[in-house]
Amino acid sequence: MATFDHLIIGSGINALVAAALLSRKGDSVLVVERENRIGGCMYTDEVTLPGYHHDVMAATFVLFLTSPAYAALAEDLARHGLEFCHSPHPTAVLRPDGRALVLSTDRAANVAAFNAQSAGDGDQHGADVGRVELDAEFLFALLGQSLWSRKTAALLTKQAWKRGIHNLRAWFGEALEPARGWLETRYASETIQALWAPWVLHVGLTPEASYGGQMSRVIAFALEAAGAPVVKGGAGRAAHAFKALIEANGGVIRTGVEARSIMIDGGKAHGIITSQEEQIYARNVIACTAPGQLYDQLLPQQHRPESPKKFRHGRGNFQLHYALDGPIKWKAEGLDDVALIHLSDGIDAVSKSSNEAERGMLPATPTICVGQPHRLDPSRCPEGKAILWLQIPDAPLVIKGDAAGRIDTTPEWTEAMREAFADRIEAILASHIEDFDTLKLKRRAYSPADLEGLNVNLVGGDPYGGACALDQFFVWRPFAGQVNNATSIKGLHHIGASTHPGPGLGGGSGFNIAKGLGA
Repeated sequence: MATFDHLIIGSGINALVAAALLSRKGDSVLVVERENRIGGCMYTDEVTLPGYHHDVMAATFVLFLTSPAYAALAEDLARHGLEFCHSPHPTAVLRPDGRALVLSTDRAANVAAFNAQSAGDGDQHGADVGRVELDAEFLFALLGQSLWSRKTAALLTKQAWKRGIHNLRAWFGEALEPARGWLETRYASETIQALWAPWVLHVGLTPEASYGGQMSRVIAFALEAAGAPVVKGGAGRAAHAFKALIEANGGVIRTGVEARSIMIDGGKAHGIITSQEEQIYARNVIACTAPGQLYDQLLPQQHRPESPKKFRHGRGNFQLHYALDGPIKWKAEGLDDVALIHLSDGIDAVSKSSNEAERGMLPATPTICVGQPHRLDPSRCPEGKAILWLQIPDAPLVIKGDAAGRIDTTPEWTEAMREAFADRIEAILASHIEDFDTLKLKRRAYSPADLEGLNVNLVGGDPYGGACALDQFFVWRPFAGQVNNATSIKGLHHIGASTHPGPGLGGGSGFNIAKGLGA
């Protein structure tokens, strides 16, 4: 019976990066995916009306574009059709009173615009992103490469020698600063604070969470440097490009194949048994799954590690998509070509909505991220029309009530609750767009439960692979005893958003495991 060099369970960004690199090396690779499509959260479909192409989950590829994985695969993927579309204005904030602030990919323009908000705030922005730029080699290595490695040890030694041990300690102390602490002590303008406050939600944190300030600065640097690109034709096109590349390298991808259990003999993984009772053999098994799927379902009972700590998942995501019968006319100026607009009133508003969601409540005023992908990529919808992509990163895992006291709730998401919450979001959106009711052709809402139904790794609708609190991040992700992507079973490796370097479309864990296996 044929044995593959590498069998990868799941087909999200990390799985596809690993498969592309390992197959390019010349190893035999098999990717098995339980759904009838590949790509995980990279999924594009006509979910409202024919001709309107919506990214149902992930949409923006700034983390991939700035990643080592893309640097290694860019030329290969481009040959297979991957193309990005850009805007010079990656993000903006729109406050309830109509005040807006737009970020450019031009640092000098941002410094001037921020100084106009409050004297000195632009200079502070230049200093913040400038420090990220100066620290890029060190910082991005910590955020991306395998942490338990000689390379990282050498990097830390070099930094201790260069900075001095006390200065290095101070650097780590500042890196643990919450986003609230960073914004309130550095920026006088509440509108600048409001521009950055919602971004911490996109890495699974809250304004009060440790290391949120550093992550926000990294995001500010990345958006200014690389924008907020989308894939031409939709995020699903990225998955198609990966598929073409992997198959051109001799790799095999099978959809509709669910791994039921991992076969282990003599303390070593040697393949899987599928739900159709098929046995597939491999020298290495790479699970791109949430920890619960790997340790509670795929591993036989006698091989499951004992851990006193239960892995925690974070807040859920809520998605809302619109097909519109014409151009969008924002009531605030300067938003026409912005890729991602947050509807938020600042730090306290973000803190309130995320806290309500963490306590099981439907937020009274959710933090809303609005994408305009058709402005970057006109192929997304018919000429003269428009689409909107809305992400609400503050939806409770288990519903205990409605913070506004207006929606009847049950512990599980129902269609009625989903649509009622969508109505709340739409009312906020419509207040900022002229004649929205006449523009709206159709909407499609996805609750956290709906999203988990589309992707089993989104446990409770959590798109970040688990709560990103400090105790289960960096070297402690997903568990304190795990070393990089290894498990206690030889030949079994764990990758995905639940492992270091965490969530997003960077493909970091897929890149790290491929390099660790010789790619």
